[in-house]
Amino acid sequence: MSERLPLTGVHHVALITADYERARRFYIEVLDARILNEAYRHERDSYKLDLALPGGIQLELFSFPSPPPRPSYPEACGLRHLALATSDLDASVALLKRRGARPEPIRVDELTGARFTFFADPDGTPIELYETQA
Repeated sequence: MSERLPLTGVHHVALITADYERARRFYIEVLDARILNEAYRHERDSYKLDLALPGGIQLELFSFPSPPPRPSYPEACGLRHLALATSDLDASVALLKRRGARPEPIRVDELTGARFTFFADPDGTPIELYETQA
């Protein structure tokens, strides 16, 4: 195949929450997201919140009435987790703990040697912090 699809990167990641206000606070207060746009869509009884995380990552946070729970255990097909890069895993973990998040113990990727940990958003969405070289 000689012709390549002209992709330039990931534009955004979209998440659905069961508790809009709780998730909104988490992403803003715990993960330092900045609001780009927030709208209530009356016809869907749904909020749509566009957020910018540090590092240029954009999230769309949606609320819908009574969304089904996320099947995490056992893991289901589809998007597995959101992975965020950090140049200082220890400082990131310490700050997350002070903000009320509960990161798992730090592990080492057996293939790359990089350190990482996981924690979850209020809806149980797994979020990975992966240490990269600055």
